[in-house]
Amino acid sequence: MQDCFDLFQKRFSGRLMKIRITAAGLLAGLLFQLVATGENARPPGKPNVLLIAIDDLNDWVGCLGGHPDARTPHIDRLADRGVLFTNAHCQAPICNPSRTSVMYGLRPSTSGVYMNAPRPWTVPALKNHVTMARHFATNGYLTLTTGKIYHGSGLPPGDFDVVGPRPGQRIKQDARLVPELSGLWDFGPQAYKEELLQDHADATWAIEQISVRQKRPFFLAIGFYRPHVPFYSPARVFNEIPESEINLPPVNAGDRDDLPEIVNELTRAPAAPAHDWFLKSGNWKKAVQSYLACVRWTDEQVGRLIDALDKSPHAENTIVVLYSDHGFFLGEKERWAKQSLWERATRVPFIISAPTMTKGTRCNRPAELLSIYPTLLDLCGLPGRKALEGASLIPLLKNPNATWQRPALTTHGKNNHAVRTERYRYIRYHEGSEELYDLREDPNEWTNLAAKKELAPLKEELAKWLPKTNADPAKGGTARKRKRPGQKAD
Repeated sequence: MQDCFDLFQKRFSGRLMKIRITAAGLLAGLLFQLVATGENARPPGKPNVLLIAIDDLNDWVGCLGGHPDARTPHIDRLADRGVLFTNAHCQAPICNPSRTSVMYGLRPSTSGVYMNAPRPWTVPALKNHVTMARHFATNGYLTLTTGKIYHGSGLPPGDFDVVGPRPGQRIKQDARLVPELSGLWDFGPQAYKEELLQDHADATWAIEQISVRQKRPFFLAIGFYRPHVPFYSPARVFNEIPESEINLPPVNAGDRDDLPEIVNELTRAPAAPAHDWFLKSGNWKKAVQSYLACVRWTDEQVGRLIDALDKSPHAENTIVVLYSDHGFFLGEKERWAKQSLWERATRVPFIISAPTMTKGTRCNRPAELLSIYPTLLDLCGLPGRKALEGASLIPLLKNPNATWQRPALTTHGKNNHAVRTERYRYIRYHEGSEELYDLREDPNEWTNLAAKKELAPLKEELAKWLPKTNADPAKGGTARKRKRPGQKAD
């Protein structure tokens, strides 16, 4: 091993004159090669990181097969270049707690960040916690960001050296396209120039950073807003999807009749239109069309990034991670938005790609977004952090069929959790109510098996994975009361 260290030091002493080479840094190249095919191996060095976050993107992407009308050739292309985790799940079905979990490496049940407030860096318990970006920055990386990585305005101090266009430059629709709804839930085509739209501007800025040779390895985090509401997309993209050809997601009327009232309370998004409104107004297909158009639009921006990376000086030494902060309902279970512990709200696209990885690999083991932080530290040879609650995915990057006992956990509010294995989803709410679904036989989660006595041992086994810590909500983290637009609430 010492011979390997000496070889690395000799080979890279000129390039890394200003970076102290530690044992962890030297092992970065070795670990990078452990997931390689071996055919295109190059001298190891600290890899760059391109982190791509997408807002509210469920599994309606081509490579996951979530919707027959989904067209995402560029996300699919990225999946073909690395490892696609087909059973990946967020740690919270709301923006702020999910993004906090990714960047801080902690579960919502540990941080107490359950809702879209407060900002995590204002939470006293998190003030001394080192975020993923800050850890890269303190270990010699140039850290850059643009778009939505954290929820809302502002960034944690010390996270990023360079910040691109801010959210305040987003274009807003002059008038509502669907007058009955609030502006937040409006949907339809945009007439603005595409280059003026925020996601396009963010991609352009990121491309500029990627295209130049940096003096230090970089950690670049970019967050796309679409397909978050309002469902606005350029008319060009919107018109590629005829409304008459749209397939609606499967819905089982009365699906929630066998569930306790706590479920309806927790899964009702206060600002979202009731499903009944979409049915009576005849707008269901158009809303789905608008969402799919937003997905295509964002996919185009991902494609621009990939193309720029391929042409850049960093093409052969950059890890790309793509994920969505959570899923989204568009009528399934007669719900809209995301606030639930069901599959459509928790399952997300999650891809890790690097030039030396075996290409086109699919992994069906349960994976958590919480694992991004420790996995990137391992891939880049940076010091680990004991406080991180996610498991490194290195074993699955090397062998997607490796033994993997850990399920994926999702939390929605204090002491409400879902446990997702390869086959089952077990949900327990704070007052003791339960749901249990066999996803192999019931992919739409229409039949709650929790009351079946013969499945009590299975529930007991799954319950062992429930978080032992359930922190009180961080100050400022309670849900806001807002009037529900559209027709009457269900």
